[in-house]
Amino acid sequence: MMKVVVVEDEEVVRKGIVLAVDWASVGCAVVGVASNGEEGLEIIRRCRPDLIVTDIRMPRLDGLEMLRTLREEGNEAFVILLTAYSDFAYAQTAVRLGAEDYLLKPFHDGELEEIVRRIRQKEKEEPKAPFPDLRTVGEGGSKYVTEAIHYMMEHYNEPDIGVASIARSLGLSESHLSHIFKKETSYTLTGYLTNYRMHRAMELLKDCRNKVYEVAEKVGYRDHTYFSSTFKRLVGISPSDYQRSCK
Repeated sequence: MMKVVVVEDEEVVRKGIVLAVDWASVGCAVVGVASNGEEGLEIIRRCRPDLIVTDIRMPRLDGLEMLRTLREEGNEAFVILLTAYSDFAYAQTAVRLGAEDYLLKPFHDGELEEIVRRIRQKEKEEPKAPFPDLRTVGEGGSKYVTEAIHYMMEHYNEPDIGVASIARSLGLSESHLSHIFKKETSYTLTGYLTNYRMHRAMELLKDCRNKVYEVAEKVGYRDHTYFSSTFKRLVGISPSDYQRSCK
């Protein structure tokens, strides 16, 4: 069952998403709701959902900044953006930050469920694909992409590393670095960092003396449960099962 958090400031729309969408039919359950971005961050950090459905324009903290903060923290949950036509450019920016898809409001019955079905299908297919080899990512790319990769390789074990600190180390804006990195590698910065951390975790888990929680900490995760769920989503099996398979 996929856990969902809904972040929407309009009460009628929020209740409609929670109550009118047939979540059970797409293997989902709503585990949290929020009326603004700040509240959304708190609930998402606590509930660790697999999917976030969020409006873009909200008081106190908009959906785009909320998503940016989550990505900087290493949160790789699927995200569906809800947006008015006038905010279409913001939706495109959100897609560069790793949002899975977006819906123009008002959307029709069944549209949200259809996007979730595509996400669920993608989730099922991902473990069947070979785990990406990061050694060739960024080869022949710009100086900034190469330096960003080197920075992540040197600092991946630091829990607070994120888009902001990487961009700051290179003297670039977050948006510019995110754009060129995605364009040249097909990865978001946080996506690459997460994949690199999982590669290092796989190496550490081959030594059975390393406990799963120790490996999580060594690759930059404070939350061991979140590390395990991320590992399973990307590698296809849990860290403990992977370690047993290496014996």
